[in-house]
Amino acid sequence: MTKLSVNINKFATLRNSRGGNNPDVVKAAVDAQLFGADGVTVHPRPDERHIRYADVYAIKSIITTEFNIEGNSQEQKFVDLVLDVKPTQVTLVPDALDQITSNHGWDTIRHKEYLVEIVSVFQKAGIRVSLFVDPVIAMVEGAADTGTDRIELYTEAYAHGYPADKEKAIAPYHQAALRARELGLGLNAGHDLDLHNLHYFSRNIPHLDEVSIGHALICDALYLGYENTIQLYKRQLQPTP
Repeated sequence: MTKLSVNINKFATLRNSRGGNNPDVVKAAVDAQLFGADGVTVHPRPDERHIRYADVYAIKSIITTEFNIEGNSQEQKFVDLVLDVKPTQVTLVPDALDQITSNHGWDTIRHKEYLVEIVSVFQKAGIRVSLFVDPVIAMVEGAADTGTDRIELYTEAYAHGYPADKEKAIAPYHQAALRARELGLGLNAGHDLDLHNLHYFSRNIPHLDEVSIGHALICDALYLGYENTIQLYKRQLQPTP
C-alpha cells in the first residue's frame, strides 16, 4: 500500500508566528507516527521561516518510521544538514531562496551534470534520493539518467484540474508513472493532494510508493482532529476491495 508521510512544516509556521514552543514540532512528529503516519517530512529553508535546522536534529532523535527531508541541495547548508542527519530519504527540490512554496520540478536534462553529482553525494552516505519533477516523460527519463532512486511527481496541476476533468488531469501522471516503472524508478507524489482528490489519484497511479502531504492535512486537522485526519488520509490510500 502507498505510504503516507506527513509534512509537519505548518506546525512550525504556527509556532514561529508567536515564539516559544507551542505547538511543539517534535511532539507533532511523535504524534504523526503514533496516529498512523508511515513517515515524517520536513522542508527546512535557508531563512528557517518554519522548520528550523535544530528541529531537524530533534526530530531525527525520535523517528521510528521514515524520515524525509526536502530542500534545495544548491544550498551547502542544506547538504551538510542532510549528510549529518542521514534521513531515510532526501527529496531534492529546485526552490528559489525566497519561494513561498515549491512550484516546479527539476529540468533534469538541463541540470543533468549537477544532479548526477549531488545524487551520488547523498547515495554514498546511504540516503535514498528522490527528485521533484513535473509529469513530463522527458523529465522522468532525465531523472533516471541521474541515477536517482525515486522521483516525486509535482501534483499541483492534477489538483487544480481535478474538479473540472479528473481523467484529463491525471493522464500525464499515469503516463509518467508507467515510464518511471519501466526505468526502474521508485515513485512518490506530493503538493495539493487532499481528502477530495487523493483517493482517485492513488487508485489510478500505478506503483505509487509514497505521498507527502502537509498543508491540506494540517488544515483538515484544525476541524477534524490530528489523529482522525491522518487516519482519513490513510483510508484514501487503501487498495479498493
